[in-house]
Amino acid sequence: MASQTNAHIRTGQAGENRAAAYLQEQGYTILRQNYRHRRAEVDIIAQKENLLVFVEVKTRGTDRYGYPEEAVDFRKEALLLNAADAYIEESGWQHEARFDIIAVTLTVPATVHHIEDAFH
Repeated sequence: MASQTNAHIRTGQAGENRAAAYLQEQGYTILRQNYRHRRAEVDIIAQKENLLVFVEVKTRGTDRYGYPEEAVDFRKEALLLNAADAYIEESGWQHEARFDIIAVTLTVPATVHHIEDAFH
């Protein structure tokens, strides 16, 4: 069981690293990774000009059992919104904010699917 858990964690970390690199290539600045507030975690908080972006990263080794972004449900969305509110309050952010999903499939080659404004 421990090796399955470790593999799951490594897969998630690989996806988050790939998502962060992708965002940087697109001109975003990574402000925080793995920001925690109570039971919620924001995988990546990035900024591009006057836009703050809260990113949920979902990673799969294959899309055989569905696409990674399908794993973001209403419960996860609510937790992300709660953590985002806390970050905005802490940081004093006064501009626009957006919620994105980045779905990473670790096939060869890996695919990155960026869903902007995912919760509207």
